Amino acid sequence: MSIKQSIEQKLTEGFPVVHLQVENESHMHSVPPNSETHFKVTLVSGEFEGTGKVKRHQTIYKVLAAEMAGGVHALALHLYTPDEWVARQAPAPDSPNCLGGSKSDPANQA
Repeated sequence: MSIKQSIEQKLTEGFPVVHLQVENESHMHSVPPNSETHFKVTLVSGEFEGTGKVKRHQTIYKVLAAEMAGGVHALALHLYTPDEWVARQAPAPDSPNCLGGSKSDPANQA
């Protein structure tokens, strides 16, 4: 099972899901081809009612502890209640561009 599939399965089993999108964004970073190190998760669940952003993130990190310890370097989380999702009237924000593997890389000096 891929890391992406594992993330999807654990979140689907761990939360009442209204909407779930897991995107492997590793290709946008300085990692070898076909890596599974950078992910963007958009999750809409009633489970988040009455909880703040930090508590929501902590809940996700707890569920995905094995993935975080096993090679996932970055996890962009966009977590909404159903009402928040409807009110957004837009998909989750795009992830920022990667600055590359080294700040001293001339390609990043602009």
